[in-house]
Amino acid sequence: MTTDLTTALAAQLVLPVLREAGPAAAVARVDALLTAGCRVIELTTTIPDWPNALGECVRLAAGRALIGMGTVTTADQADVAILHGAAFLVSPYPSPAVRAAAADTPFVEGGCTPGEIAAAAKFGPAKVFPAHVGGPAFIRSVLAVLPGAQLIPTGGIAADQVADYLRAGALAVGVGSGLPVDPVGLAAVFG
Repeated sequence: MTTDLTTALAAQLVLPVLREAGPAAAVARVDALLTAGCRVIELTTTIPDWPNALGECVRLAAGRALIGMGTVTTADQADVAILHGAAFLVSPYPSPAVRAAAADTPFVEGGCTPGEIAAAAKFGPAKVFPAHVGGPAFIRSVLAVLPGAQLIPTGGIAADQVADYLRAGALAVGVGSGLPVDPVGLAAVFG
């Protein structure tokens, strides 16, 4: 299953990371992203009533997109996310408890230091967070010592900075608050 996620991310290049005000806002944002052609979307546990938001978004995207749950930091959150249909899980930092709970669900573990990133990359794609701190140069440096690692820099990245991270070697780039809201802007990112 990690292969499906990796393939989808490599094709899409941008991973939307949604922190919305509640389930209705999350559903509306996912609907707009689906319309723009997005096929991989990350919701976060910071959304109030996130299990309901996740379940509604999974139903909306059925057969069209992979909906994952991010900011998963505990085994309990992982269990609830999987129960509500998360296609993948993402943590902002190393979380062995989430890795164990994920079982067969793809898990993108986060890290900030080269050691944390290397440990996460042994299992598949690794989230580099907060990526804006080191920028694309940090991604290039990490990949120099971890050739072949599949990195997803996330945190503080605007849509117009994505190309810089991709040129540095990122598999895909997580974009949250920097993601365009308007349909034309979304189409430019995912069209």
